[in-house]
Amino acid sequence: MSLDAFIRQLHADGIGSGLPGWEVDWADAPLAYKLYRGLPTLPLSSDIPMTLEARAASDEPSLKDIGHFLWYVYGLTQVSYSPAIPMRTYRRFVPSGGGLYPNELYVYLRMEAGVRGLYHYDAAHHRLVLLREGEYDSYLAQALGNRCDLSSCFGVVFASTVGWKNAFKYNTFAYRLQGLDTGVLLGQLLEAAKRFGYASRVHFRFLDRAVGHLLGLSGSEENVYAVIPLSVQRAIAWIDDAGRTPMQVAADELCRKLPAVQHDYYMRSRSVKEIPQLTQINEAAALDTLSPFRRFEAANRAESGLQTVYLPPVKRLSFDLAAASRARHSPESEFVLSRVTAQQLASLLQEAAASFAYSNDLDGGGDVPPLRVALYGCFYNVEGIPDGAYRYDAATHSLRRKLAGDQRLRLQQGMTLHNVNLFQVPICLHIAGDDDHLIPKLGYRGYRIQQMEAGMLLQRLLLAASALGMGGRPLLGFQARSCDELYRMSSHGRISLVQIPIGRCLPRPRLEGGLHS
Repeated sequence: MSLDAFIRQLHADGIGSGLPGWEVDWADAPLAYKLYRGLPTLPLSSDIPMTLEARAASDEPSLKDIGHFLWYVYGLTQVSYSPAIPMRTYRRFVPSGGGLYPNELYVYLRMEAGVRGLYHYDAAHHRLVLLREGEYDSYLAQALGNRCDLSSCFGVVFASTVGWKNAFKYNTFAYRLQGLDTGVLLGQLLEAAKRFGYASRVHFRFLDRAVGHLLGLSGSEENVYAVIPLSVQRAIAWIDDAGRTPMQVAADELCRKLPAVQHDYYMRSRSVKEIPQLTQINEAAALDTLSPFRRFEAANRAESGLQTVYLPPVKRLSFDLAAASRARHSPESEFVLSRVTAQQLASLLQEAAASFAYSNDLDGGGDVPPLRVALYGCFYNVEGIPDGAYRYDAATHSLRRKLAGDQRLRLQQGMTLHNVNLFQVPICLHIAGDDDHLIPKLGYRGYRIQQMEAGMLLQRLLLAASALGMGGRPLLGFQARSCDELYRMSSHGRISLVQIPIGRCLPRPRLEGGLHS
């Protein structure tokens, strides 16, 4: 199967893509976290603050601050037990396909306090595990194409995916989930960074093997998807490389500058099966050299002749990220139909779009809202908004109507896994992206970038919904082509990526307990 066909298969209706005859061996399932063995550790403070609102950063964060930041991004936050599924599960503040959490976090700390070096965030024990001691500014700068002034940063976060952590269940479909899961993780990271007063920039393009070599990762098992430098300088001038030729360096050449390291770690699975398609797509997406970078230009998709519904002007939401994160969960049968006001819908959409602006290596140096993903929605029983299917226009804070009328039956018929009753949902949103998955401009790396940005917008929607007292459920078990036809996306070169029902919901019937002080 060609890689283009593989990607098309990932977006076929439902989540049934994968190897034929695949059986899930739950008895040999991997852990949801990676455990390094025999390495020095650095305990982190468990005195977690229970509120998290915007604050000014100190001159340099303490190790205590770093621990709190990492916990809010990807720490274990809750243990739950559901009578419907008689097993204990550990949760984090971000959603994950099947609750499997395929990501891992690594940190390069270059602060005066503590040992400088590269660490793994051990979520199970809330501590840092030292992988390499020392200073690696020059090496990492070259791996990023010399497009980041690390001297202004106190640290760098690496977000990776461990393929087997969700491939054991979803086989090849895990690749789509890994991109989305990384995206929601990045969305939470960027929101947490704002509250801690840190400036951040997401690097999607870097020398993969050089970064993996630095961390001691095997590309066949684990791949870094994003590199995020952090600084306390809110007005930091991230290097804008538009029109500039970076210093050329090949991954092999850079890897030779550092000795290889191999670390012993435990993930419980005794049998890890090879899935050739995942290996091939990761190899095809890897960058061995960095070509001159040009600012990504999104296609102009002007629309005309559509009825416009202008949403009421509202102020940006101001909420406690800790409270919104604790309240966020993914409802299924708990949705209860209730009326939503136009102001609530306006706040939800505006907050998600406004908070999505972030600095990255595709759009240049400043915080700009990417135009690579779009937001559509079907609304029912929303006060002041006629029932129908719409596209949200963030620039004018308005809804462009695609089709009038109640669309809940059509959406319910398009579900491939009927775990949510959409007749109980007043808001059903769809995140859409380019139907070529950015491959013509960014190669196969463009596909995972698209999934990550969809996940980043998804997490902003879920947090905004939580702050408004509503729940949201990310879904991939829906017929994407039916939604594309509903919104007439094909005429504008878009495709549905994620479906998110949002509304009021009842508490979930299960025992839960927080894993914090």
